[in-house]
Amino acid sequence: MKIPASLILLAFCLAVSAGVPSAAAVESSLAGAWVQGMSCTEVFARSGKGVSFKKPVNVFASAFIISGSQIRTPQASCRIKGVKRSGERRILNLACATAVAHDEAPAILAPSADGTLHRYLNAADTTGTRYERCS
Repeated sequence: MKIPASLILLAFCLAVSAGVPSAAAVESSLAGAWVQGMSCTEVFARSGKGVSFKKPVNVFASAFIISGSQIRTPQASCRIKGVKRSGERRILNLACATAVAHDEAPAILAPSADGTLHRYLNAADTTGTRYERCS
């Protein structure tokens, strides 16, 4: 008995999708728009229920938006593939895409008691860069 090609294709798609892990969402306390060294109104604009980068986008703005399992910067859109805690820090495993490339990258974030967020370059970085939340 010959198996129809459409059934083989369906079985293949199901097998492939079963092996693909879903993206991880960061905790809700990290969600939102974050900026460093600029005012929120210079970088972000309200769009419906959310926030987006103001047009034209300032590609040099040190800013990002965390929403569910996504992080967007002025130059890249990243999917959060996983999150690990290391003390107060969250180590995010990101799959990012820009206009010219796709790559995986880590991001190390830590919320502060004052409501700000610190981004660290690597595990040895003790200072980090401080970001303010935009409301």
